[in-house]
Amino acid sequence: MTPKSLPERNVTQSVKAVLGIRELVFSGEVMPGERLSEITISERLGLSRTPVRAALARLEQEGILEMIPSGGYAVRSFSEADIGDAIELRGVLEGTAARLAAERGVVPSRLASLNGLMDELDRIVGKPAAEIDFPAYIARNQEFHEALKSLCGSDMIRREIDRVTSLPFSDPSAFLEVQAEIPQCQVSLIIAQSQHRAILNAIEMRQGGRAEALAREHARLARQNLDYVIENKKLIRKVPGLFLVTG
Repeated sequence: MTPKSLPERNVTQSVKAVLGIRELVFSGEVMPGERLSEITISERLGLSRTPVRAALARLEQEGILEMIPSGGYAVRSFSEADIGDAIELRGVLEGTAARLAAERGVVPSRLASLNGLMDELDRIVGKPAAEIDFPAYIARNQEFHEALKSLCGSDMIRREIDRVTSLPFSDPSAFLEVQAEIPQCQVSLIIAQSQHRAILNAIEMRQGGRAEALAREHARLARQNLDYVIENKKLIRKVPGLFLVTG
């Protein structure tokens, strides 16, 4: 093994460990309060203990796990207020990203590409509710938010948005999977899409304050969907990680 390939292997194993443990937590295979054993996880994921140990520490920093007095880590539980705060924080960070993008400017070719994306989203949400292609909407919505966090050119802001959205219920697409079961779902999608266009327009017009306010308001749509899902318990299992809410 060459010196160059060794770090690449270590990075790959570390990423596998993080993704594997996240899946165990968010799929419900390990429950809130349950202790995570390095040995058991290593065996289950087919990885050595070193990347597993590093992944556990990273997920504790992200807030998914918590250290326990006897040593090691346990799966965290969350309150509804925790989730609301995470969504609000995403809105603050995306708002900052939108404002800086407007103030710093975005190259015309990038704006043209995003306006093309807006046209695709318009076509999706413009269909009758029963004909809306939700997988396509989720993919295009994710594409918009991925672009938004990078438009201002700040790696620091992008990393912080990635950190807060590492909790699946604070991700921009968190509640889209259950939209079809929410009354007036098409209305919600149309509102969200109008906000997408308004955010992009504000960035294009170099209106930083307006772009920031719109992005923050846009995130609050997720909070409305959260409230509906919490009230309708049968939907909780359809939102990854939401069963971690204990009150």
